[in-house]
Amino acid sequence: MADPIVDLRSDTVTRPSEGMRRAMAAAEVGDDVFGDDPTVNRLQEKAAEIFGFEASLFFPTGTQSNLAALMSHCQRGDEVLVGMEAHTYRYEAGGGAVLGSIQPQAIVNRPDGTLDLAEVEAAIKPDDPHFAKTRLLALENTITGRVIPRRYFDEALALATRRGLATHLDGARIFNAAVKLGMPVKELCRGFDSVSSCLSKGLGTPAGTMLLGSRAFIAHAKRARKILGGVMRQAGILAAAGLYALEHNVERLAEDHANAERLAAGLGVAPPASNMVFAPSVPGLVEHLAAHGAVVLPAPRLRLVTHLDVDAAGIDRTIAAFQSFQPWRAAMARPASARAQKAAPA
Repeated sequence: MADPIVDLRSDTVTRPSEGMRRAMAAAEVGDDVFGDDPTVNRLQEKAAEIFGFEASLFFPTGTQSNLAALMSHCQRGDEVLVGMEAHTYRYEAGGGAVLGSIQPQAIVNRPDGTLDLAEVEAAIKPDDPHFAKTRLLALENTITGRVIPRRYFDEALALATRRGLATHLDGARIFNAAVKLGMPVKELCRGFDSVSSCLSKGLGTPAGTMLLGSRAFIAHAKRARKILGGVMRQAGILAAAGLYALEHNVERLAEDHANAERLAAGLGVAPPASNMVFAPSVPGLVEHLAAHGAVVLPAPRLRLVTHLDVDAAGIDRTIAAFQSFQPWRAAMARPASARAQKAAPA
């Protein structure tokens, strides 16, 4: 029997486990548009408790959850301060501008993923009709696999409070950060006005994201969700997967981190902060890996993401596939400075 494919494209590629499928099949459902799906309601209550917020709201996707948050914090013509590498700025099709008429003010992320708070403060616009009104500071954790520590958020939230800004945290992989830091997610998210947290990445559900905030904020977000077409009917089938994930798949994220460390060590690249390993590519490598049972997204710098469907044996097969490609071994034998120069765009 052939070894299973090792899919390292993202932690979104996971399939529901047997236990999760049983929970979904047995889910009690109602009509969530009317607010009477009991499983959705239980998920929202449990998420609010775990994160330490008054209320939460179930969304089909993280992109929609983030957009609803921006639309709930900002009016048309308002501005959000956001990192240039942030998912909400770079990978969500400009939804804040397209659908919310919200102006993004992008700030360069530092190597550790944080924003320089002096630059953040300098980007806040004066109260002048020539400028968009700076309304929101949006941060992210983890950001491209990097874990942002609590002490940075303390400083960022203090700045936002002092300057009258609302705050949103894109915590798509916040549980990865919490497990890595050994900190309850409630403590890591403390002080933010809203948090978006995906269930469909490291936690392994087929779909779903939770948006958390005050009751008043969630009331606004519920209207935004309706506008964006995110209200589902018998959504308890998906909510049951979310409940299962919160009960069974949080602590095991440490296994993904360990597998990422194993992969980085085997490839001789920088150790990961969480579940993402980055490695240089060479022509033909992606096709070679696919032929040897490892699937990755093509890019000059490969992002390799570990998750619950990748075990240590799969990591070892992936390392062997990399090492069996002579052009990659030759490239890795060059000094790092030479590899960077070779990879630099013309």
